[in-house]
Amino acid sequence: MRLLGLLCLSLVLSVADAGLGVQTADAATKKTQQAERQQVRKSKAKSPRKTAVQAPKRRVVAAVAPARPSFGQQLGLEESPSPLALKSNVALVLDQETNEVLLAKNEGAVLPIASITKLMTALVVLEAQQPLDEVLTISNEDIDTEKHTGSRLAVGTQLTRGEMLHLALMSSENRAANALGRHYPGGLAAAVEAMNAKARQLGMRDTRYVEPTGLSSSNQSSASDLARLVKVAYEVPLLRELSTTAEHRVRVGRRDMAFHTTNGLVRSRSWDIGLQKTGYIAEAGRCLVMQAELAGRKLIMVFLDSAGKYSRIGDAERVRKWLSSDRAGS
Repeated sequence: MRLLGLLCLSLVLSVADAGLGVQTADAATKKTQQAERQQVRKSKAKSPRKTAVQAPKRRVVAAVAPARPSFGQQLGLEESPSPLALKSNVALVLDQETNEVLLAKNEGAVLPIASITKLMTALVVLEAQQPLDEVLTISNEDIDTEKHTGSRLAVGTQLTRGEMLHLALMSSENRAANALGRHYPGGLAAAVEAMNAKARQLGMRDTRYVEPTGLSSSNQSSASDLARLVKVAYEVPLLRELSTTAEHRVRVGRRDMAFHTTNGLVRSRSWDIGLQKTGYIAEAGRCLVMQAELAGRKLIMVFLDSAGKYSRIGDAERVRKWLSSDRAGS
């Protein structure tokens, strides 16, 4: 009996030990699994998040229409030799008193002259001896239907003939120039005829006008002809004064409006300008005519068909520096 009891007790203890071993193993397994799960979570936390790959943005480039070539460019004047590396395709510099040509480039080429036209418009208006204090009115007929440019002179604006002349020469006001032509004795057609007659009188054989503003590319001339015009216009004191004013204020309705010169050289202390006029339309390029005193000489300067906005001014500066240097006397 005692032996049987001992055997039973031994069996019970073995079963208990086995159960305890199973529980211990299960616990160890659970701890291992928990540790593995924690390790996985830590690894995910440390690893960088994947971001969606974005397709590269497409760059949209607006189509730009090529610049329309000027008449001079169409004629290939850019290929001509360029003294002083001038940017203008046409240039002429001559002594006002002796007519000695100091510099020339395509001076005989006949090209559109843009608002240089207004110099002849002003000349024939003054020669008609109409009252400068007569009030003129801007009308619908003065609106630009050629190039559709704007103007600060609204329809109905009233200014004197003298003020219209001032704005046409100093600020290149197209409506003012057209109004001057309309109020010429006999009207616009008579004004254009007077302009062409004056050109013939001055020996400007390559010059033709069809309207008084210069907006039409049919207004054409050469540098040689324009030098003649500048020389004659310089002899009229009022043209000298009005064309070389830096700023002028006029009363338009209830407001005072300030207008400024289109030629920045007028404000420069390096220049002594006696008369000037600028011009621009796409067909003509940038244009400039001037009478100026440089290096002790009175000069007539003409620059036509310049492509860059400031290149005509740059060309004038190149000539000034050249004449002021030792090379001018060589």
